[in-house]
Amino acid sequence: MQELETAIEPWLMHMQWRRDYAQWRERRLHQEQYQAERLAMLRDTVGKLGGLRLLDLGAGMGGFAVAAAREGAQVTACEYNPAYCQIIALRAARYNLHVPVLNAAGETLPFPEAHFEAVTAWDVIEHVQDPARVLGELARVLRPGGTVLLTAINRRAWIDPHYHLAGINWLPRPVAEQIIGWRGRSKQGAAFRDMQRLSAMHYFHYPEFVRLCNQYGFRVYDLREAQLKAGTFVSRKASRRAVRTALRAVGLEGVAYRAQRRWYVGMFELALTKGN
Repeated sequence: MQELETAIEPWLMHMQWRRDYAQWRERRLHQEQYQAERLAMLRDTVGKLGGLRLLDLGAGMGGFAVAAAREGAQVTACEYNPAYCQIIALRAARYNLHVPVLNAAGETLPFPEAHFEAVTAWDVIEHVQDPARVLGELARVLRPGGTVLLTAINRRAWIDPHYHLAGINWLPRPVAEQIIGWRGRSKQGAAFRDMQRLSAMHYFHYPEFVRLCNQYGFRVYDLREAQLKAGTFVSRKASRRAVRTALRAVGLEGVAYRAQRRWYVGMFELALTKGN
C-alpha cells in the first residue's frame, strides 16, 4: 500500500486547489473501489464480464482495469504515461491479479485485428494527439459486433470537467486560458507532461463526434439517454429528480435531456458498436 501511495502522490499535488481534495485523493488511492457505475455500464452493454477480452485504453492509474479484472474480465491495460503503467501494476498486485500493462499510444495500438471483444476509453479521447486515428485503431482491434465504451467532453460544457470553472468553454480559448491562470488552476509545474492546456485538448459538439465515429463504422448510443428511456437513470440531486419527474409528466423529459446534452452537460458517455 505504501509503495502504491508513494507512486501516486506526485500526480495529485497539482489539484490541491480542490475543496474536496482529501476525498478526491482517497478516491485516487483506492480508485478500483469506486468503479461501480462504469462497471454497470459495461455489464449493461456486453453482459457478464467473466472471461471478457477487454482493452482498457488510457487506463490511467488503473482503477477501472483492476476493478474489471476483479470481476473476471481478461483485461489488458494500455497507458501512454510510463509512471501510470507502474501504478497500474502496483494496484493489480494489491489483489494478486495478472493485468498485462502496455506503454503505448492509442494512435498505434500494438495488437492484431479483431483482438478484443470490448474496449473502454474513459476520459481519454480529449487528451490524445489525433482522435480520428484513435477511433480507427479501436475499430481495427475490436471484433465485429464488439463495443467501445468511452467518454468525450462537450465543447459547450458549462462546468469544465478538467478545470472546474463555469463558462470557460463558451469563451475564446486564449481568454479561457487566461482565466484558468488567474484562478490558479494551471497545471504548470505539475508532474504531468501530457496535454493539459485547454486549447490542446479535444472537445466536441455531440453531432460532430457522432459523425466522426460513424466514419469508422461505429453505431453510437448515448448510454445516459438509453438509461433515461429504460427508466433507470437516477439524478444525484433531489431537485433534478423533481424537475425530471415534472418533465416526464408532460412528455418533455427526452427533449430536455437532448437540450442539456447540446448546451450544458460536461461529457458524453457513449457506446460505439462495430458492425458485423
